[in-house]
Amino acid sequence: MIDSRLKAYSLSALVFAIDRVTKSFIEAHVSPFDVHRVIPGFFDIVHSQNRGVAFGLMNDSTSAWRTVVLVVFSAVALILVAGLLWRASRLDRWTATGLALVLGGAAGNLFDRILWGRVTDFLEFYIGDLHWPTFNVADSCIVIGSGLLLLELLRPKRQPAGA
Repeated sequence: MIDSRLKAYSLSALVFAIDRVTKSFIEAHVSPFDVHRVIPGFFDIVHSQNRGVAFGLMNDSTSAWRTVVLVVFSAVALILVAGLLWRASRLDRWTATGLALVLGGAAGNLFDRILWGRVTDFLEFYIGDLHWPTFNVADSCIVIGSGLLLLELLRPKRQPAGA
């Protein structure tokens, strides 16, 4: 049987690779002025740059420290999640999968932030004038992984007999 640690880190590496490939494709083939309608009135592929954090928070900040603070915070979080995954054999499957998705997504966004000081986003969902902030594969995996972790926390646990 494949070591659970290897499975978790492999999933993280796969998320990182898919994130890099999709962002590279968008950067090479979609200009910041292009809008590719996938589902009219609901979903477009665009090319935007986010210098801030989730949902564009701090995107308009002019502080010279913005990128440094975001890189340091992200690196610390990445190290903590990687450390938790090191004990993957002691984690249940959903927790290990959730942490692996978060690790891969966080690594993808941290890579961009270190190299370019920004993150490429390209998935845009909307209904009429209501727009969800544009996001990418890494963001999706972070949200899905966090959701798995939340579900695992809320799931009723079995009580040992006689407890």
